Amino acid sequence: MPDGPGLSLTRCNVDSVRTDRIFARLDREPEPPKIEIPGMSRTRTAIFGSTLAFYIAIVWAVLITSWLVALDWKIMLFRPYEQWPELHPFLDYFVVLGQRGPTAVMVAAWLGWRSWRQHTLRPLLTLGTSLLLLNVTVGAVKLGLGRRGPHYATEIGSAEMFAGGDIFPSGHTANAVVTWGILAYMATTPRARRWLSVLSAVVALGVGATTVYLGTHWVSDVLLGWAAGLLILLSLPWFEPLIGRTEAWIFTVRETWRDRRRLGAARPAPAGGRLSPGLFPQRHPTARSVAQADGPAREPVAAGSAGRSPGGARAAVHLTQRPHAAHTARSERTPVTPAGSRRPPHADRTGAARPGTSPRPVAGG
Repeated sequence: MPDGPGLSLTRCNVDSVRTDRIFARLDREPEPPKIEIPGMSRTRTAIFGSTLAFYIAIVWAVLITSWLVALDWKIMLFRPYEQWPELHPFLDYFVVLGQRGPTAVMVAAWLGWRSWRQHTLRPLLTLGTSLLLLNVTVGAVKLGLGRRGPHYATEIGSAEMFAGGDIFPSGHTANAVVTWGILAYMATTPRARRWLSVLSAVVALGVGATTVYLGTHWVSDVLLGWAAGLLILLSLPWFEPLIGRTEAWIFTVRETWRDRRRLGAARPAPAGGRLSPGLFPQRHPTARSVAQADGPAREPVAAGSAGRSPGGARAAVHLTQRPHAAHTARSERTPVTPAGSRRPPHADRTGAARPGTSPRPVAGG
């Protein structure tokens, strides 16, 4: 039995109600209560200072070609990728977790989802701030020190510094620390923060060790990369006020733009597609427009005068053959004498009538 129109309408209403409920649940997820933005506590400040000291010590040890450089060469000549070749296929894919492009896209997708659910831009702005700090700080040190990698080394035992390279510190390692560590930084509960901290630490350590296994980085590169990424994560609370002001400014601009769109949609469109009279100065109506507006009302007068006066028809034809007569101003026209009236026209406007002739009314007004 086919469905009637009433049953189809009922099904459509039920489907629309279900769709509205689904989107209402997905539209907004209230933030957990009392979300604390990490601050620069004494413990964090102490860890930041010790990490910075470790960072400077690694750079100094490489610059003076200390025992750390000798360790770099020993592991490089050991060639781990030849000692355990069965790990090579898996680690080739695992090291992608430290590449900036793929990891940034994955983490930005998750944080973007959180931003949409919670109606806040703080997760995305924090990620953008951390990646900007990473590119500036790590990139500047890479280019400034110019160290070559193991595959491009020319002298055994040399630190290969200031040779035009860009390997020190390890970008893969620092990016793994920052990108995956930002998930733990943005966690909303202590339990989630602990688990995500362990996960990010395992990924960062694994990516750094993988670069050493593949022979693309020295051990000192990885150590400095870990320190560089940790310094960025520890310094993020200093940038929280800037992140908050940026978010407030973006929301203000969005509301201003929405208000302008609402005003534009609420403003009625001019009839006939004409411009609003307030945009341009209004011109005085011409005689032609007045004549066109008054024309249909004067046609009976012309017809009546043509029937009563022998020259009425010729006057009407004469006016139709002279279009320039319609351009004369309304104040300069000869006043109309109504049909059947015996009152002569004013002498001061039309002049004296000829003897033996009767005044002829002008047809058409």
